[in-house]
Amino acid sequence: MAVPHRAPSGFPDDEGADDFVREFRQAVVPAERESLSHTPPLVILDVGSEGTEYDIRVRRIIGALEGALRGQQDVKLVPYALPTAEEGSDLLTGAAARGLGLGPPKHMTPDRLPGFWPLWDSIGYIREHAPERQAPGADVLRDHAHAQLRTHRRQRREGRLQVFLWALGGAESPPVGGFRGWLLGSLWHGITRTFPRWCWERGKTRRLVRSPRLFRQARQRWLGRTLGMSGDTETLFAVMDEVADRQMSRLVLPEDHPRHKESLFALEQLLTRALLEDLRTPAVGRTRPMRRRRTARPVLLVPLPRQGRPGTEAVERFLRAFQRERDNTSDAPGPLVIAVGRPSEGLLRDLGEPSGSSLTQAGRLLHQPGPDAILVRLRDEPFTRDGLHVRPTSPTTYRVGGRAVTAGVAGGTALAVGLAGLAGVLLLTPHERVSTKCVAGDTPVAGSKYDTPLPLHPKQWYDATLAEIRAQNKRAEGFAAQHKTVRTVVVFSSNAPTSETDTLFDGTIPELRGIALWQLKLNDDAVSDDSRVPLRVDVRPTGKNFVNAAKMAQELADQVAQGTPGKNGKDYEKVIGVLGFAQSKESTRSALKILEKADLPVIGTTATADEMLVSADYWPFTPLNSTEARIEANFASGSPVVARASGGCEPAKQAVVVQSSADLYSKSLASRFLGDFHGTTQLVNFSQEGDFTDAPAGTPKVKSAHDLAATVCDALRGSTPTVVYWTARARDFVAFVNALDTQGTCTHRDITMLGGNELTNVALTGEFNDKNWLRLYYSAHRLPAADKKADDKTKQFTTAYDLFVPGPAAADPWRDDGHSAVSYDAFHVLSRAADMALSGQGGVDPNAMLTALRSGITFDGATGYVSYGEGSNMPPRDKTLVLLRQSEKGPKEALACGAYRQGLKAKEKDAVCIDKGTG
Repeated sequence: MAVPHRAPSGFPDDEGADDFVREFRQAVVPAERESLSHTPPLVILDVGSEGTEYDIRVRRIIGALEGALRGQQDVKLVPYALPTAEEGSDLLTGAAARGLGLGPPKHMTPDRLPGFWPLWDSIGYIREHAPERQAPGADVLRDHAHAQLRTHRRQRREGRLQVFLWALGGAESPPVGGFRGWLLGSLWHGITRTFPRWCWERGKTRRLVRSPRLFRQARQRWLGRTLGMSGDTETLFAVMDEVADRQMSRLVLPEDHPRHKESLFALEQLLTRALLEDLRTPAVGRTRPMRRRRTARPVLLVPLPRQGRPGTEAVERFLRAFQRERDNTSDAPGPLVIAVGRPSEGLLRDLGEPSGSSLTQAGRLLHQPGPDAILVRLRDEPFTRDGLHVRPTSPTTYRVGGRAVTAGVAGGTALAVGLAGLAGVLLLTPHERVSTKCVAGDTPVAGSKYDTPLPLHPKQWYDATLAEIRAQNKRAEGFAAQHKTVRTVVVFSSNAPTSETDTLFDGTIPELRGIALWQLKLNDDAVSDDSRVPLRVDVRPTGKNFVNAAKMAQELADQVAQGTPGKNGKDYEKVIGVLGFAQSKESTRSALKILEKADLPVIGTTATADEMLVSADYWPFTPLNSTEARIEANFASGSPVVARASGGCEPAKQAVVVQSSADLYSKSLASRFLGDFHGTTQLVNFSQEGDFTDAPAGTPKVKSAHDLAATVCDALRGSTPTVVYWTARARDFVAFVNALDTQGTCTHRDITMLGGNELTNVALTGEFNDKNWLRLYYSAHRLPAADKKADDKTKQFTTAYDLFVPGPAAADPWRDDGHSAVSYDAFHVLSRAADMALSGQGGVDPNAMLTALRSGITFDGATGYVSYGEGSNMPPRDKTLVLLRQSEKGPKEALACGAYRQGLKAKEKDAVCIDKGTG
């Protein structure tokens, strides 16, 4: 009897398939819940082939991956969906939302999508009534969307009371006349119909368009910002009625008309953004029971139909919309979207022409919030045989419903708070109940420990540092002459500062000093330690503000590809890694993409934007902007930092955020602070060059520092305690502070300003000594050496730095700055990888370096404890971040976060400023 033929099954066993499958399961259900806090990149698995075989391959991959998301009882282990579209005009986001809500895992926090469904119902009504060519009106859209609560019962909690009251209200018009009819229509229907709908609409408006108006300004929500709603009276359905005005005339055009397609894409974008915004909440982790039940990431498995088949256009439209909108929510929890099939050339073009990646590379990138799509082209041969079985995921499960736990915790918390409050009232005196002591001192002066601004000698200092690096290079070449393995690392820096002004606004000199210091220590150690690999340093300037970074990276990539060691052709000139990129710029971001193609490991220094995570071969060293912004937002809104007229300080309830929208670092930090700050915010765009690219509609755009001073002063005139959060560059900050001081219209009282590490370039030089109204806080990446919490390694580094820098220590502006310590430790990471990559035959190559870095590196450094996780190229876990206040005696610690000494974990009492590390 013939054995029936069985088609091959399982995930295709292409090269790297086991890595991808393992990383896929970990991305869906990570070991640490905090790994769920970003949206992974879009992944496209190109199956090749055509005809029936194409469909078989797509179903095979979708089935293999879906098997990991369902248990043996054929129930969902994690929330996922397989959205499909049968017609080209469908909006696929609705299928995705329905799939996520269908049969959610038991007792896991469900995603109810309270913002998505009102938009979906409104857009559905607009599309259905498009032939009428007249906007239906806000009330009609509201009534239609509200009716879906009763019709579809989508929301488990939201709207149940309104639905019940509406059911009691009966028909729209009372069935009887006279007094009874008037009473029924005016009173009964007002209570059961009009009032519930008004309340429901008001709640949706607060969630999607703007927050309640407090004091002088309402805070816009994502829909208000997206559609440029500048007023404070538009309701959600008034906004959607305006959408109808714009789109209905386009929707009635033939389906192949370009304007009809543009309209559908605009609506798909709106719905995709609503879906991603809803998947932000509940926030990941922390202590609330329902938040702790988010233990898995939502997944969308999207089959791509064959070209020309129904639904192809709808699926590609959804993928375009997702890729565009995920960039706006890249710092928030979001779904993992994997598309399976052959994408069209037009889709790939709209996705940024993703270069082909291996399954191994794609698996690693699943854990990173990089904005670029990933394309994996699978080979034909693995489809001819059985592949890998993808084991089911195993998320944390719960026996008791979340509401029961929440109720118990809430009751216990309320009892504990009540008892604690009673004890506080009984035990504390009136003056002790509320602390108004300013963080890091009450003295209202920024200043520095220098009586007058320091004299700066940029060319002398820069040349001296390069001379030391050249001297250490000669020492390394001497080791090579003794048959010791020596290699070269490239340092990409900005141009040499040529004036005192450039020196103030550029961290190049302290960064190169840190690099020279580590090279000196490495050479000293290599004298007696044969396991150390001495490293030459090739400093390559990339222009002012790294403007030529991409060009210089391409030159290095070409050099590596050609196998050219250097001008002398010696083994010690072989480049095995890159160090640098101290600023988050579009140019440095592009350079990282280029260097990845050359398979060169890159260790960052002080570039902090999350958007720099575009390469699997790039290891940031400092905490990302998402971490820094969260810490600073909590600090500003929860600590007494804003001066009170009656003395002391209080937490900020309002923030004026100044950004340069065309600057990647500034835009990234500002957007995250706006989302994390617990109070009202006002965004101001400032660019002395007049470049307002990507500035949100309706926000002020200011070119002059004096105009910016007037704008900020206007926001400070109210009684609301306000902090000015600065994300633009240091040069602009000096111009702004000087303009404030010159105008003097709001410097009669202290002004609290909070900024990032960018400001340390200038704050420590004494530039603000005469600004006795400036209360300045800023971030740094190590504790001051004199601080009691500083680790011995930090103190040792400061001692070595003092010996290295010519002249007295008191005359150096960067002794307390973190740039040199960061580059010192970053070079230590690269050096340690070289030691680990050293083969028995004395070879060291970039691939071995990458393997060493991915295996994890840990040491105690000048910036605190450094610990890179295995298999991850995120910043070191619990990486030190310090908030300093500039005072007349120098910088004073206001908040210390992370493992700034060995053995300290973020959960300990004196490091509670972060949830679970800064990595």
